[in-house]
Amino acid sequence: MDSTDTDRRILPDRRILFVHAHPDDESIGTGATMAKYAAEGADVRLVTCTLGEEGEVIPDELRYLASDKEDRLGEFRIGELAAACAALGVKDHRFLGGQGRWRDSGMMGAPTNDDPRCFWRADLAEACRELVAVVREQRPHVIVTYDDRGYYGHPDHIQAHRVTWAAFEKAADASFGEGAPWQVPKFYVTAMPRTVLARSVAVARDDAWPFETVSSVDELPFGVPDEQVTTVVDAREHLRAKLAALRAHRTQIQVDEPFFALSNNLGQQAFGAEYYTLLAGPLGLAAANGRETDLFAGLV
Repeated sequence: MDSTDTDRRILPDRRILFVHAHPDDESIGTGATMAKYAAEGADVRLVTCTLGEEGEVIPDELRYLASDKEDRLGEFRIGELAAACAALGVKDHRFLGGQGRWRDSGMMGAPTNDDPRCFWRADLAEACRELVAVVREQRPHVIVTYDDRGYYGHPDHIQAHRVTWAAFEKAADASFGEGAPWQVPKFYVTAMPRTVLARSVAVARDDAWPFETVSSVDELPFGVPDEQVTTVVDAREHLRAKLAALRAHRTQIQVDEPFFALSNNLGQQAFGAEYYTLLAGPLGLAAANGRETDLFAGLV
């Protein structure tokens, strides 16, 4: 019996909460993992912190939605996110503080970072209180979000990390907020090993690559040293669900499977194996490569 089988036997009611910054982040970074656990009967839930109003619109016929035109992209992306969640099998999704409570901040250094409505400017205590309420209601065994760099430096990703880590700590504090305290057993952040990125860049040299590419992994704004990765979830059987979820975000993503690209037309490979770093909680039994293979590993 491997470690995953053992953990399922002793933790039959598995609950996991993903916290993402914008619609489409869930599908790009954790879509295969979400689909895998949902298919296995785990309680998979998602909180998204903004509507993604500042995203660049790819299809010509939908560019009227952009923030510099009719500014209706956020409301449109609500529907895209619902379709992506359906593809992944995620039945419970909500926006932090309600739809439109905090606005997309745009890329780091953009004038939109100064908008008092944006998530980057959100009061940390208020946002934390909103997420604590969700955590105490749902009582997840595992929380997943970004690292303190926001994966690639987007201000909303960084803020999502700050808010989620604060909520992880405060949810167990009876003096903070309302509802019964709950200590989340495990806290993970997404991580992309640089060796995996390097292999993907090598694949991009193939003539079949449909999008633009970089010449070196060093040109990419994300990726971590392999030794920082504690956990790999093999969800390759659920890659098609991930690709379907990516297609649902048609204002933001072009898909030519198994590749996709954002508005910059810079191609990425859609991976069925997804990687994480454990920041708090017990490290479960590891496979031969020294990494956990299950986000619930080690829980009793």
